[in-house]
Amino acid sequence: MSWDRKTFSIALSVFGFVLFIVGLSSTSLPLSLIGLIILLIGLALLVPAMLTKEEVIDNWSVLIEDGQGRAEKIFQDAEGFIKGSKAPGLVIERQKLAPGVLKGILGVRRDFLVVAPLNNPRLEPFKVYINARDYGNNLDVSWYLTYKPGAFRFRVFRRAFSVEKLDLFDQQDLRAYITNAHHCLLKAVEKLMAELGQDPAKVDRKSRGFLGIS
Repeated sequence: MSWDRKTFSIALSVFGFVLFIVGLSSTSLPLSLIGLIILLIGLALLVPAMLTKEEVIDNWSVLIEDGQGRAEKIFQDAEGFIKGSKAPGLVIERQKLAPGVLKGILGVRRDFLVVAPLNNPRLEPFKVYINARDYGNNLDVSWYLTYKPGAFRFRVFRRAFSVEKLDLFDQQDLRAYITNAHHCLLKAVEKLMAELGQDPAKVDRKSRGFLGIS
């Protein structure tokens, strides 16, 4: 039998809870502790990966007319173009993300192609999330640049983003990494629009955020 993450998490939580109760009823402290640990792990796994609006610092989107049903093509082409660019130190993966914990637990999630830098701790908090989804007869394509420094640094960052301690080389690398992902997604969009007989020159290429790349 094949279990998805949610089913496995629920089963693990139930198993941990049962062990915890059995341990309490038999006054077995080690068993209770083991049950509690398993329960907490199961509950932690239930919390979905999230993309919240507070983390977004730049974004771009386009609506492709009559593009319904072609989201997977955008994902595959964008990933192919990014890999083909030979940009150094990147990891690319597909994830299902939720806008919050409750909606995620209820199964409200969307597919994203996540592009993240490696080997530079100062840039690792910056991630690009690429999405493509049907919107009526059209295809809504977008990306979001997020900054996720961790719970303890996040509020400070939001108050003083302009003083983030990135040296000149880090800033160059950050802009190059994001611009490359943007251009690769644009190529995927332009390719699809050409196949649909549409003019990609009409697409607004500039992002709407602190970088304003085009």
